[in-house]
Amino acid sequence: MSDPQANPAPPTKITVRDLTMTYGAFVVMRDLNFEIVEKDIFVIMGPSGCGKSTLLRHLIGLQEPTKGTILYGDEDFTATDPSERTGFIRRFGVMYQTGALWSSLTLAENIALPLEEYSKLTPKAIRDLVSYKLSLVGLSGYEDYYPAQISGGMNKRAGIARAMALDPEILFLDEPGAGLDPLSSRRLDDLILSLRDSLGSTVVIVTHELASIFAIANNSIFLDTATRTQGATGNPVELRDHSENPAVRLFLRRGEDSELATSNLS
Repeated sequence: MSDPQANPAPPTKITVRDLTMTYGAFVVMRDLNFEIVEKDIFVIMGPSGCGKSTLLRHLIGLQEPTKGTILYGDEDFTATDPSERTGFIRRFGVMYQTGALWSSLTLAENIALPLEEYSKLTPKAIRDLVSYKLSLVGLSGYEDYYPAQISGGMNKRAGIARAMALDPEILFLDEPGAGLDPLSSRRLDDLILSLRDSLGSTVVIVTHELASIFAIANNSIFLDTATRTQGATGNPVELRDHSENPAVRLFLRRGEDSELATSNLS
């Protein structure tokens, strides 16, 4: 009989309890309850307009919930005064959907910004750290390039490098594969897995891309537009194969019929 103490469960990084999100009188989602544990690659998924990016903005404090609680560890993020949130936010790294790099700054200057703002490192130490972060995302040697001089996939990777600048505990990525060709999207998936494994990061991703969901996610929440609440939580592969919610199965199995028809014709 195995000893449960030999393999303790990883600590919970984020707990969401009874979260309701609204825009005025319009309810986006209500009664959300889920947990994200250390080293999860956690996907927020669902159809367009379901509130995926809105949920991410609530998790990082850009929007306040109408009801409910967001805990980081045992600390109540929603109960803190905005002026007290700096300590929390220093634990986050965020990559927005477009990459959101400053077009007038080089990649090195973009990544150096949070280090110059929030650390006491010397200019040389910052340059060395910037080069290291770029090397982690496969952009070594591109320090002096501007965002307009590199591809969309490279801009996404540079955005992740900037999100990692302060060695965050949790990376939040908003549609990292949006607009990328399948090969670039696959390379980005591989990068996310590598960062999780090498740095021990917990990753929260907003996406509706099935290939990415099945390739990298071990945990997820499905936001159901019909009921305006969560349709399911858990491993996406298990949800695809065993969920009792037809909306979840339909979302995760979309395209299977056309793929089957194509294979029968070949």
